[in-house]
Amino acid sequence: MRFAAMLMAAASVFAVTAANAQSPVKVKIGVLNDMSSLYSDLSGPGSVWAAKKAVEDFGAAAKGLQVEVIAADHQNKADVGTSVARQWYDVEGVDMIVDTPNSGVALAVNTVTREKNKVFINSGAATSDLTGKACSPNTVHWTYDTWALANGTGKAVTKNGGDTWFFLTADYAFGHALERDTSEVVKANGGKVVGTVRVPLNTSDFSSFLLQAQGSKAKIIGLANAGGDTINSIKQASEYGITSSGQKLAGLLIFLTDINSIGLKTAQGLNLTSAWYWDMTDANRAFAKEFSAANGGKYPTMVQAGVYSGVTHYLKSVAALKSAKDGAAVVAEMKKMPTDDKLFGKGEVRADGRQIHPMFLFEVKKPSESKGPYDFYTLKATIPANEAFRPIGEGDCPLVKKT
Repeated sequence: MRFAAMLMAAASVFAVTAANAQSPVKVKIGVLNDMSSLYSDLSGPGSVWAAKKAVEDFGAAAKGLQVEVIAADHQNKADVGTSVARQWYDVEGVDMIVDTPNSGVALAVNTVTREKNKVFINSGAATSDLTGKACSPNTVHWTYDTWALANGTGKAVTKNGGDTWFFLTADYAFGHALERDTSEVVKANGGKVVGTVRVPLNTSDFSSFLLQAQGSKAKIIGLANAGGDTINSIKQASEYGITSSGQKLAGLLIFLTDINSIGLKTAQGLNLTSAWYWDMTDANRAFAKEFSAANGGKYPTMVQAGVYSGVTHYLKSVAALKSAKDGAAVVAEMKKMPTDDKLFGKGEVRADGRQIHPMFLFEVKKPSESKGPYDFYTLKATIPANEAFRPIGEGDCPLVKKT
């Protein structure tokens, strides 16, 4: 009897152990972005689709992961973003937040994520402070940042004779960082910044700001803004005859959706820096075709492609650890494991949390050169991965050992 009881007990333990071994690892991803305002086209619902597509393509279920993707609108307000992040982490069991265009919101989410030991993969916000003084063992910065944009567009424009600049700057963390990083590049390449004006976020009337830029006589008007603000400033500069009078615009952060809204007639000739473009590889084109079919004919931006890429690498790391609970451990695994996916190819996540890949300098096509929907860019130069982002020792990230 005693032996039989022991056998039954052992069988019970074995059954429980086997059941636990077969239980899927639950993972909850929150896509936090602008669903309704000036950044909704470049991010918004398209980023939610990209996150879900990454889960599908990764084959999460077959790899023992049970993944849920939820979404919320941060309304471009840091307090709203913070509130959502806390609710997700404390109450709803979210393990990772992704996307989050708007640097003010991203910096706030960065802080909450570290406090709660979760994971933040930023694809949408640009401030290079996320891998500098605000770097965190729980945050990875994907896609692009203000340093990369400045050293792409800013350097190219200055070296080609655009040596005096006036900035129209979105008046929050992103705009300030982009102006700062671009100003340093302009000066380092022999140029001069003759003035700047701070513009409230989501402004519809740029007339007074553009007149100040025009009055500066600067060769280049640097647009340290994004999304709807970039669209409105470029359209109105054209309407007021500023560009036809000889001054040139430098769009420091231009998205595919911006060019679609502006139109090639107005946008032609603009130089811009991007981390990704849909028409560069067969894989990119296939992704864009699926994205377009699911998103009302729109094509994906680099932010949405970055969401796909970042979620893919995150899931690889969770699968390797067989857990999503310890956010810092997951990010450490993301840094240990090389990045490799069909949209961004091979890369790495550095100690400061910066994901490294090439960047590209494009020129917007003339209307006569475009062969179809969203055929907007001509590749002018490829910036190698080892040159595209700020050197790791120059960002003052506390996670980077001093040498």
